[in-house]
Amino acid sequence: MQIKKILSLLACAAVVALTGCASLPSPEKMKEETATFQLPKKPDDGKALVYVVRPSSMGALIRFNVFVDDQEAPSEMGYTRGSQYVYFHVAPGDHKIYSKAENWAEAQISVKAGDIVFIQQEPAMGVIMARNSIARIDELPGKYHVKTLSVGTILKTDK
Repeated sequence: MQIKKILSLLACAAVVALTGCASLPSPEKMKEETATFQLPKKPDDGKALVYVVRPSSMGALIRFNVFVDDQEAPSEMGYTRGSQYVYFHVAPGDHKIYSKAENWAEAQISVKAGDIVFIQQEPAMGVIMARNSIARIDELPGKYHVKTLSVGTILKTDK
């Protein structure tokens, strides 16, 4: 009886994991769909703009909190849930972008004034809740994700 429950839970987890993955259309299709799309926010004068996208719906109810330069509460810029994005400005230079779920993930970026950077959060199965990893992505998939996702919770837009 107990084994059947465990097997059922594992089967459900596998189905959720497989259906939560986001796949991208071809580059040609993404170019076509974003050709006239304007990003909702452009960099402020003297700043760079960072978009953090979370295209997967896996672990959709789990918040992935986004921090800049350190993991302290004043550095939190906002958070995403499944199929959401957030954005914020940073000063030119080197920065670490942190993403908090069951674990801490980080990505290093180096930006100049006027740059637009896209970072993607990827959920994975965790022990208690979803884990995450983050990585910088190219402009085309980044712009496509911003176009197709909804805005997450933005706590502040300037670091």
